[in-house]
Amino acid sequence: MAQGLTRARSEGKRVVLLFGANWCPWCRRLHHAFADDAGVIAILRGSFVLVYVDANTRNDKKRNADLIARYGDPLQKYGLPAIVVLETDGRQLTTQETASWAAPADEEVARRVAAFLAAWAPRR
Repeated sequence: MAQGLTRARSEGKRVVLLFGANWCPWCRRLHHAFADDAGVIAILRGSFVLVYVDANTRNDKKRNADLIARYGDPLQKYGLPAIVVLETDGRQLTTQETASWAAPADEEVARRVAAFLAAWAPRR
């Protein structure tokens, strides 16, 4: 997380924290949009540093509990996965649920992700 902020400051970008878990089917599908869709990748490369945050709580392990708490425990409010956008100084700009991004087609999921990212990209 600290490396993501350092990189964002040096590149003039914002940070996107993607809270998820490997056992979560919607997390994996959303990860696919972030990692494989050309439009989403282009917006990320130009405006954001993406940081994946393991929020897995299986087997009574609370991974990254301090980080989750620092940003208002978005998982408690929205479930998995959740998004937090940070300014380069670490200030939280917004928290976003992702259930509204679900769609039958992967292309539509990616379109919704891209629209969100474009709305939160730093103005240059």
